[in-house]
Amino acid sequence: MNLTDIIARNLSGKATGLPSWCSAHPETLSAILHSYRADTAPILIEATCNQVNQFGGYTGMTPADFVRFVQGLARAEDIDPARLILGGDHLGPNPWRTEPAVIAMAKARDMVAGYVAAGFSKIHLDASMACAGEALAEPEMAARAADLCAVAEAAAQGRPLHYIIGTEVPVPGGETEHRDALAVTTPDAVRRTHDLHRMAFAARGLEAAFARVIGVVVQPGVDFGNDQIIGYDPAQAGGLAALAPALQGAAFEAHSTDYQTQAALAALVRDHFALLKVGPELTFAYRQAVMALERLETLLRLPSSGVTAALLAAMRARPADWRPYVEAGPEEETMMLYGLSDRLRYYWPDPSVQSAQTRLFAALRHAKPAPGLVAQVTGGLVTDCDPATLPETVIRRMVGAVVHKYRIATGA
Repeated sequence: MNLTDIIARNLSGKATGLPSWCSAHPETLSAILHSYRADTAPILIEATCNQVNQFGGYTGMTPADFVRFVQGLARAEDIDPARLILGGDHLGPNPWRTEPAVIAMAKARDMVAGYVAAGFSKIHLDASMACAGEALAEPEMAARAADLCAVAEAAAQGRPLHYIIGTEVPVPGGETEHRDALAVTTPDAVRRTHDLHRMAFAARGLEAAFARVIGVVVQPGVDFGNDQIIGYDPAQAGGLAALAPALQGAAFEAHSTDYQTQAALAALVRDHFALLKVGPELTFAYRQAVMALERLETLLRLPSSGVTAALLAAMRARPADWRPYVEAGPEEETMMLYGLSDRLRYYWPDPSVQSAQTRLFAALRHAKPAPGLVAQVTGGLVTDCDPATLPETVIRRMVGAVVHKYRIATGA
């Protein structure tokens, strides 16, 4: 089943959707892919404009690099790369918004062209951010999105792309302040976004491309912060759910659905949020797995690998990726390590962290821990697994639990 089929089934009333896996962490992505080995379902993996772009983004990868990276992980997990759907998220001038609009948009055009040429087929057009020294009105946002769409269509050379429009999303990576509630996007705001984009696309002769808009990003009232989860309330989003069938084949895309319950995710899908994006919850589960293995190391009285200590040292040395999300005070270190925003995900590539993790995994491969000890640190994984693959087994189980929740909720 392809994206168009999934959206059509959802809008017809079937409880069908698709998770969108938003991570560039190799072990986490491998665990996600491993969870798909027993079936043939499509696998949607997305990269963001800040994460991956023509200048490398914060991962150091161009769009072509990211495609090779994900396809290589898929092959290693015995997954046919043809099953992959690659999406580009928030593609627009955001990485360069401090520059004048003419410069930022030129870079955004190059980025979009690079994503499409590399093989990405789900393109979120987002030109909603104001650039240096300007006040940006909604019609201009839509016009810029249409401009980027024209670039994408040219780069696709006849290959059909699927588009996402709109941008009413939570703060990337989770909220930085405690919030009691969120304002749900109003049906009128959705209609205006949809109409402005339809007119802007038509002005560029892009009516055929607009017919391939499969989703509108809206705020359903879900989010999370370092120490809170704002759960989905279907009653608040009733107006959106009623509106969806009138959007000419587009459903809704929900961002920051991390840590929602399976029941809440299933309710989102029933209310036509057919595309559910998740990111930090995946690497949070990976962190849980690695720290469970570090606890196992302690129970086995092995020499300390120092993974947690290395993470903290790397975070203290380079605080930019966590400081805005963690309040100073007695709980600072706790939130650095265990906060739901999972800001430590940026520090796994640090050489000292990698060395410590390698020591941990190597020691456990030779230790042959009793199943009861493994169960104690993992919350119930009793298995006579091969010691040589114990770290991978634990990681796959803990990340796989998140994957399973989303797949069940989206009808897989």
